[in-house]
Amino acid sequence: MPKRRRLLRGLAGTSGALLLWEAAVRAGLVDGRFLPPPSAVIRTLVTLVGDGSFRRDVVASVLAWVIALGIAIVVAAPVGVLLGSVPGLRVATRAIVELLRPIPSVALIPLVILVVGGGPEAKIALAVYASVWPILFNAVYALGEIDPLLVDTARACGAGRVRILATVAVPHAAPFVFTGIRLSAAIALIVVVSTEYLAGASIGIGTFILTASSGGGRMDLVLAGALTAGVIGCLVNEGLAAAGRRWLRWSPLGGAAV
Repeated sequence: MPKRRRLLRGLAGTSGALLLWEAAVRAGLVDGRFLPPPSAVIRTLVTLVGDGSFRRDVVASVLAWVIALGIAIVVAAPVGVLLGSVPGLRVATRAIVELLRPIPSVALIPLVILVVGGGPEAKIALAVYASVWPILFNAVYALGEIDPLLVDTARACGAGRVRILATVAVPHAAPFVFTGIRLSAAIALIVVVSTEYLAGASIGIGTFILTASSGGGRMDLVLAGALTAGVIGCLVNEGLAAAGRRWLRWSPLGGAAV
């Protein structure tokens, strides 16, 4: 029942926002040429679903997102566990990590294009760069905040360093890392679409939005493309939340909302 109630409240809030948007445009408070009503955007989106070219754009963006997020997890999770479990190494790398972390991914577009070219590799590389940090920092934080009593108890039972890491540290850090993955999933999708738009990729949702905005100024197409990215992000987040509730049900962070 609580799950159904949350769903109904979410639908009610979304419907209310759409109705206000529609009313504002119909009443002339907003110029429909620049901000079409949601009814027009949804009609356009339904039409685009049957467009093979648009579907290829969506598939290209989603595929780049999947690859980028997978690489980020494979890289950031082990590195985060390593830095979190070796205090000396964590201190030694703190300065360089703090220097690199705030750099916006889009600021690296010219450099990445020069190094790897302007193909799919560019948006994947930038998405990886942007999405490693939440996973990495959550892993480091989790291992840095582990209860010393748990470690001391494991040692008293004769567990060695490797066994403590596998049976105490990693299970403790897993919910935090999973939360970082949920954050990184949204970040990776944003960076993929943004890079397609800013770097002029040959295919993708960002490319579709760029073409729609620079051609006849079809804002209904622009908003339909943006809405598609939003729906994908929402579905991904809900899917990961459901996976967290199932796989990490023993932890209060397993199904926590991000």
